Amino acid sequence: MTKPLNDTIHRVTERVIANSRDSRSAYLGLMDREGDRAVNRGTMSCSNLAHAYAGAEEDQQAIMAARGPNLGIVTAYNDMLSAHQPYYRYPERMKIWAREVGATVQVAGGTPAMCDGVTQGEDGMELSLFSRDTIALSTVVALSHAMYDGVALLGICDKIVPGLLMGALRFGHLPAIFVPSGPMGTGISNKEKQKTRQLYAEGKVGREELLASEMGSYHSPGTCTFYGTANSNQMMMEMMGLHVPGAAFVQPGAKLRQELSRKATHRLAGMSKDGDFRPLGKVVDEKAIINAAIGLLATGGSTNHAIHIPAMARAAGIRFDWTDLAELSSAVPLVARVYPNGSGDVNHFHDAGGMGYVIGTLLDEGLAHGDILTVWDGGFEAYAQEPGMDGDALTWREPGPSGDTEMLRPASEPFQSDGGMRLVQGNLGRACFKSSAVERERWTIEAPCRIFEDQPSVNEAFKKGELDRDVVVVVRYQGPRANGMPELHKLTPALGVLQDRGYRVALVTDGRMSGASGKVPAAIHCTPEALGGGPLSKLRDGDIVKVCAETGTLSTTADLGAREASPEPQADSGMGRELFAMFRSNADGAEQGASSMLAMAGL
Repeated sequence: MTKPLNDTIHRVTERVIANSRDSRSAYLGLMDREGDRAVNRGTMSCSNLAHAYAGAEEDQQAIMAARGPNLGIVTAYNDMLSAHQPYYRYPERMKIWAREVGATVQVAGGTPAMCDGVTQGEDGMELSLFSRDTIALSTVVALSHAMYDGVALLGICDKIVPGLLMGALRFGHLPAIFVPSGPMGTGISNKEKQKTRQLYAEGKVGREELLASEMGSYHSPGTCTFYGTANSNQMMMEMMGLHVPGAAFVQPGAKLRQELSRKATHRLAGMSKDGDFRPLGKVVDEKAIINAAIGLLATGGSTNHAIHIPAMARAAGIRFDWTDLAELSSAVPLVARVYPNGSGDVNHFHDAGGMGYVIGTLLDEGLAHGDILTVWDGGFEAYAQEPGMDGDALTWREPGPSGDTEMLRPASEPFQSDGGMRLVQGNLGRACFKSSAVERERWTIEAPCRIFEDQPSVNEAFKKGELDRDVVVVVRYQGPRANGMPELHKLTPALGVLQDRGYRVALVTDGRMSGASGKVPAAIHCTPEALGGGPLSKLRDGDIVKVCAETGTLSTTADLGAREASPEPQADSGMGRELFAMFRSNADGAEQGASSMLAMAGL
């Protein structure tokens, strides 16, 4: 029998609703007005319509006659990004599937889609976070043509799903659905990959061996198989009811994947105003945002979403912060261990029961909102099933018990009683600590700090043996206003080696890590950031810094009030970074979502 909703989840939800009352009301009022004045293609200028119809080829007559809904695709396709390479054929297939139900499809526009894996440690990573705002703005431009009765959003990876959703929510009077393409097949074991990276960091293997190992991991079209931000995105779209149920982790090229995408096209057509109307702005409400956070905590997902969830919520007029996330974490148990929190990848997770199992066990224990409006006509309970094929027919079934209890457990018998996303705070600010990825004996680190202002300097000090001691590595001036808040994964192998040598090591930074991080305790996304006089700017080498997930502490014994901030580095140019100066200078803090677009819009 399903238990009633957990008291803590109920309390946090009510607080979010109360804190969002004015901003949510303003958002819904805007969506109502947008819906009322939405362009009627029957009354548009013939010249306007001719431009819109000219490229429609065989769908011209159907669109002109308004025989059915006209659906817009916003696609983040490119074939450099493995997860998005399968989207190449999606639009032409979706046109065919739309015709099956009397609808038409046009590609409304494309968005950028950068790969953080390609730009890690490189100059391009400083554009990564603000690519989210760029994607949101590109989505708005695509939909500004006002030709569409529904929106199909084709995107998977790190900033792309949040950006697509943030942009689409400004057209929340329209129905929308996300259409994923799935993960690549499993490559070499994650343990083997991690070992090779650390051996390379120590100089024990060369570049040829490292590249062979990496190619064994990232080898074909599809999402990278570790449980990082991209796959956490897919989990959240299920938890918010924005996918066809069970669509997240079916591999590209499978018959099941094609049928799920076909069903998504049919379902989007069915949600138009003449059908089962479900506008995006009503689907993404306070309970849906809470469900996204619950899913993140229950599965040990990417810490990047401590930034993305508040930003996505703001785009829908909802206020959600790290206090809400930490309080939810105290009540939501960890039911999944997917690499880097466990040994198996997302394919193993899916085979063990995947999202159907996770949602089912959370609902059974009263740990998720079951009454959210979803894009699916079966409601959120339908997401507790898994899809399959019965001959040529798409079907859903109960996932049954966990197929691997080292990967996936019931919420009544979890891996740990909390969700492992903790708020640490003190005289160094507020930051996130992903305790689910770190062994408990390393939840508290207190040691002299060593200050750095970029990743290469850390790795150089490591190579010289200067960090062979208990140390808190502080990497500052990495926040959104300083340099775009890049991820700092080039640090992970070196810090992991130090930890394996027996040293007590932690990282403190106003930069980002993600779901690919783990093993080494880290207080990340520290806010206020160093630029502008934040506490990190006043630290000096040798100051004692304490990071403690047990007590929620991020502090130093140094008297920061008596110190001046260190000199602020100049933002670098090249790789187009100078063109993003507007984004940097207007960005708000990490806890608010680190968005210049939302800040400048007053949202």
